[in-house]
Amino acid sequence: MHVEKRELVIIGAGPAGMTAAIYGRRAGLDVLVLEKGIPGGQINTTDEIENWPGVLMATGPELGEAFRKHAEKFNTEFRSASVERLELREGTKVVVTDQGEIEAEAILLATGASFRKLGCPGEAELTGKGVSYCAVCDGAFFEDEVVAVIGGGNTAVEEAVYLTQFASKVYIIHRRDEFRADRAAIDHALSNPKIEPIYNSVVESIEGDGLVEKLILKNVKSGETSDLDVAGVFVFVGTVPNDDSFKGFVKTTKGGWIDTNLRMETSVEGVFAAGDVREKFLRQVVTAAGDGAVAAMSAYGYISQQQHLRHKLLEPQEVFALFYSSIDEKHAHLTGEVENWMEGKDARIVLIDAYKNAGVAQKMGVSELPALLHLRKGSEVARKKCQSLEDVTAQIG
Repeated sequence: MHVEKRELVIIGAGPAGMTAAIYGRRAGLDVLVLEKGIPGGQINTTDEIENWPGVLMATGPELGEAFRKHAEKFNTEFRSASVERLELREGTKVVVTDQGEIEAEAILLATGASFRKLGCPGEAELTGKGVSYCAVCDGAFFEDEVVAVIGGGNTAVEEAVYLTQFASKVYIIHRRDEFRADRAAIDHALSNPKIEPIYNSVVESIEGDGLVEKLILKNVKSGETSDLDVAGVFVFVGTVPNDDSFKGFVKTTKGGWIDTNLRMETSVEGVFAAGDVREKFLRQVVTAAGDGAVAAMSAYGYISQQQHLRHKLLEPQEVFALFYSSIDEKHAHLTGEVENWMEGKDARIVLIDAYKNAGVAQKMGVSELPALLHLRKGSEVARKKCQSLEDVTAQIG
């Protein structure tokens, strides 16, 4: 069975994934972006974005389309597919989709996050019948109606303002006694006469006969419950990672967010993560884009290293490789002697700078330098720590 092989497979076409595609293609990588929805990700549900540097205001769909056009300029391949799972098969990374399998030199997880559900009675039953998680998608259905927004962060207060274009009144229900949003966003919302905050309250249940009719609220301080008549409820109480395709494949934190280092590397070699799906302090379009750039260049370094490893060490019939450190003066002197010795001889020694190619050295299990490895068809025959030219030539014979 033919299996498609690609250098960098990016899962997700939000700001992180598309930025990574731009950087990856500019670095010369073969890039495939897999996306099961509209490119842009979660920003497509945002009416106004006013904190993307250089753009005073844009809608989420406008910014998402701009990202895609930018990536397409560098001939990025986009494919609509649903990723079912990731597998490691004898060291080979495989992306299993509903359209077939893809072997990837490197994988970038940029699947983003989704809005968290309240989990209260009536929410699931009335989703799409007055319960919504997208003001941009559904706000127009509530012309001259009373609606409620649940949450206290930036998304909640900003979407409440957006809903005032349609609704006659918008309640913002928050479990604490003050909002967590930016001060500018809070001031903008509370200055709107259509918006009324309800603090220290949670939704006990959402009720209605076929459509949302009212909320049962509980005051968290007094314990008292009350009814609030509304025609719609918009839920913005945080996010959860979109991890269905890789759950259990890479190390995650308590909330399920992918644990990475500063190079966006995950616990699995050659698998990277970027954007809202990773553990981070701030989840915004600009931070996702930054993650994507870092991840792409880390993937480029990894792929280049792997190709170098195969070409120089694993594919030849027989090879001697001297691992050294370019920042060690004695090592540099030794490599100079080795190069002079090789002139006019058939014997060839591959010089590997373990300082610049730490990943290659780690892959080959080289920790003590300088070291000479004798490899045959990629398998180690012998290794010797070498301090002088005589040590090196004695091993070659």
